[in-house]
Amino acid sequence: MSSTLPERIAFLGGFLPRLCGIATFTHDLCEAVAESAPTSLCYSGAVNDRLEGYVYPPRVRFELAQKDLDSYRRAADFLNFNNADVLCVQHEFGIYGGPAGSHLLALLKEVRMPVVTTLHTVLRDPNAAQRRVMEELVQRSDRLVVMAQKGAEILRETYGVPDAKVDVIAHGIPDLPYIDSSFYKAQFGVDGRMVLLTFGLLGPGKGIENVIEALPEIVARHPNVVYLVLGATHPHLVARDGESYRLGLERLAEACGVKEHVIFHNRFVSLDDLKEFIGATDIYLTPYLNEAQITSGTLAYVFGAGKAVVSTPYWHAQELLADGRGILVPFRDPHAIAAGVCTYLDDPDLLRTTREEAYRMGRDMIWPSVARQYVDSFLRARADRKAMPRKAFAGWTLASRPYDLPPLRLNHLVRMSDGTGIFQHAVFNVPNFHEGYCTDDNARALILCIMLDELGGRPAWEDLSHLATTYLAFLFAALNMDTGRFRNFMSHGRQWLEAAGSEDSHARALWALGTATGRSLNEGHQRLAAQLFERGLPAVDSFTSPRAWAFTLLGLHEYLGRFPEHPGMLAVCRTLTDRLVRLWNDCATEDWPWFEPIATYDNARLCQALILGGQWLPHPEALEIGLKSLRWLASLQKTQAGHFRPIGSNGFCERDGARADFDQQPVEAQAMVSACLEAYRATEDPTWSREAKRAFEWFLGRNDLGVPLYDSNSGGCSDGLHADRVSENQGAESTLAFHLSLAEMNLVEHLNAHPVSTAP
Repeated sequence: MSSTLPERIAFLGGFLPRLCGIATFTHDLCEAVAESAPTSLCYSGAVNDRLEGYVYPPRVRFELAQKDLDSYRRAADFLNFNNADVLCVQHEFGIYGGPAGSHLLALLKEVRMPVVTTLHTVLRDPNAAQRRVMEELVQRSDRLVVMAQKGAEILRETYGVPDAKVDVIAHGIPDLPYIDSSFYKAQFGVDGRMVLLTFGLLGPGKGIENVIEALPEIVARHPNVVYLVLGATHPHLVARDGESYRLGLERLAEACGVKEHVIFHNRFVSLDDLKEFIGATDIYLTPYLNEAQITSGTLAYVFGAGKAVVSTPYWHAQELLADGRGILVPFRDPHAIAAGVCTYLDDPDLLRTTREEAYRMGRDMIWPSVARQYVDSFLRARADRKAMPRKAFAGWTLASRPYDLPPLRLNHLVRMSDGTGIFQHAVFNVPNFHEGYCTDDNARALILCIMLDELGGRPAWEDLSHLATTYLAFLFAALNMDTGRFRNFMSHGRQWLEAAGSEDSHARALWALGTATGRSLNEGHQRLAAQLFERGLPAVDSFTSPRAWAFTLLGLHEYLGRFPEHPGMLAVCRTLTDRLVRLWNDCATEDWPWFEPIATYDNARLCQALILGGQWLPHPEALEIGLKSLRWLASLQKTQAGHFRPIGSNGFCERDGARADFDQQPVEAQAMVSACLEAYRATEDPTWSREAKRAFEWFLGRNDLGVPLYDSNSGGCSDGLHADRVSENQGAESTLAFHLSLAEMNLVEHLNAHPVSTAP
């Protein structure tokens, strides 16, 4: 292994003055490595969680918008152009955009230098999205750093990572002197008292309520105890719930009769101030509620400063406090917390010897020692990686670069919506009030808002939360609670025009509600959507429309993403999947591998539903039929010139009959994009990503007329492609079809292990 230090070391994560643990860690690590390797240029990239960003110090050379996928690619270009020798990534699922933080992968696919990734969270039981992200993160990192042996164990057992690729490096801590706690107590007005401390950003997972409930028992034996809760409420929690959590803790202290023994210091303190608070501490408490916490920076700080610790047995605490180096107590057990605290308070000699042993061990955790270990990891990463060309444009051919997608432009969608919902039709690009609204389009619009929320924010997206609420409210109003059926058409005067809508419109509403249940980031939306979904689902049992079965299945799979073990939903899922399988078996032949004697509209949704059902249940026959029927449909809808030609709505396609080439509808291209991307996820066969791209490019002008249907000026999409022209009207269904396709292409593009090929 070469001992030559890297000339340029780049770091990526949050960065101070952003208030979060990852930002503090990235800052401290960058500064420590810069001091340990003075001949290296150390700089950082900062991930912003708000549009206005932060006023960063000079060490920050580039910034990323958390939810803007393009900014990750621009950051990769910056790193490549500036010839970084190694990139050190701080990884936590929640700080990067996309499902399970998947936007980070777009950057890692593009950078040309070795990557060392510090895993601040290592999940033993990840969900599907988290597993996909972690597996590719492992693949694209030259070395992985974890802060506890438990992390290396999980990487080995859950993700198959060899130990040789993993470095275990402790969480760095400042080098604090070992002093008597009475030294700092006077300045905080707690001289003569025994100080218990919990610090860090406040949130419900901290378990502070359990300490407050333990205080009456502690105070009864040691009346001079004071519990100091140091730290601001997490900014994201404040934005969502205000200070309700902290206020609840204050009310609890009053109800327990210990308000004279609790101090809340509601601010994010500087390192210098933190040193003094830690110095005044006698016993540190981490009553966290979740075992699966592999790293606690606050625990590392206080333990290394030589403080006695009483903690619940989350993974990091189990390892650090083993062999009597602290006291572990059960989760959510105030009596055990009281007993642990009193064990130290009753025995000053035990308290002193525990502190001394913690301080001795902490010398290996101070930042200079940790920085040297990181530099060694960087050197190993460079040695493990064969020399790669780092020229700025290396690998920038169309075949190797990610597929460029159009930018998001929601002007027309916003223009088509009012306080009731989204209008069905437009005359040119002007909403047509006379035609009113429909459940179909409001369901599609709700799905779009949820998908865009997953992708993340740009200034133009600020109205999404308001729009999503409007579309969900429309579906709420559409459901007739007496009959359990959704109505479809509503006049501009807000009058329903029928007692019940079609089976397809009912099922599309369920699809949207299942999506809101499974993927909405708004808890109120989740809960209302789940109630409406459960109320509207029974009606599907009597439906005869195959597409209604398919739309319902798509909604069921989204619902099961939130409640995967729901027995009733799983039973309906199997029933509807079996119906589609029987339909295929009764109709399909080698020459006509389809579900019905005629292929009509939204055809690919039948295939998509079976591909999903085949994986989820699992149901191998359903998966095979879904892929086989989609393969036939793709061949049927591809011209000799290689572009997508959907089955036209002016006659459709009959077995042993004519195939209508026009009028071509945007929903057909959208359905094909969705189904092919689902097939790609199921098989990892790049053929399917090419088919999805082919269908998507139909919107952009790769079609029979060579004319785009998407209007990049208005953000609208034409209602159809005729034999001699495109429709001049930009209705809701068509505009939503394009934007849903664009969102799906964006969501999946950066998760693909291989770039989308441009082959015809």
